[in-house]
Amino acid sequence: MRHSIVGRAVVGAALALAATGVTACAVSQQQEIQMGADYASQINQQLPIVTDGPSTQYINALGQQLARVADTRGLEWHFYIVNSPEVNAFAVPGGYVYVNRGLIERADKMDQVAGVIGHEIGHVTHRHSVKQMEQQNGAQIGVTVACVLQPAVCNSGLGSTAINVVGTAVFAKFSRNDEAEADQAGIEYTTKAGIDPRGIPEMFQILLDERQTRPGAVEAWFATHPMEEDRIRDTQTTITRYNVQQLNQLTKDTQNFHSFQARLRSLPQAPAQRAGGR
Repeated sequence: MRHSIVGRAVVGAALALAATGVTACAVSQQQEIQMGADYASQINQQLPIVTDGPSTQYINALGQQLARVADTRGLEWHFYIVNSPEVNAFAVPGGYVYVNRGLIERADKMDQVAGVIGHEIGHVTHRHSVKQMEQQNGAQIGVTVACVLQPAVCNSGLGSTAINVVGTAVFAKFSRNDEAEADQAGIEYTTKAGIDPRGIPEMFQILLDERQTRPGAVEAWFATHPMEEDRIRDTQTTITRYNVQQLNQLTKDTQNFHSFQARLRSLPQAPAQRAGGR
């Protein structure tokens, strides 16, 4: 049951992409926006998206604060919370960013979540997924939704077959160069938005620490975000180039963030069948 629905989502997204006319040539911004809308439609049908008004309002306000200083192309940005206890975040071309509830709940401060959102915005502004599509010479690209919540599905025989059939650019593991570029973008965007960028290496450390104690809880993150201690060091090195006094004036945390976090924790968990992609 799980695989059949995932397969339908993948095929549907692939057909939607085909309708945009993407070829081996460069993907235009208009095509990117159409792809993003098609992918987001599929994702929002298949993943358990948090619909609580105040929670979605908060994540969109924080996301828009970052997108305003990041986007030079005039994209229409959308930010969603996935009702999953697993730690993950991902972005879809065209301005769609998803953050798992599990990641938000593990953060200690607002700037740590803002850093993750800034990183994902960086993947969109630098068109990392789009460039992967272009490098695949117009191969069919599909959304394998199960990979976001349960990477084991992608490693199964049927899941791997589906991925091979329709391509993997949207949820492919980015290169270390792409990840580093998104990290640097996250530092730039948070700083410009008046948020302390030191939350970025702090959040990385939280995830690395959890991988030592509960690796299954952060499997989805590490499956799509290659990360080791050097990424913490590299982001810290960049941040040391900023004036410390100016950094200390940036926002690290807010009471609104903790109210949002508490409200999110109070919401029911997603039913098991939804989280499994059924």
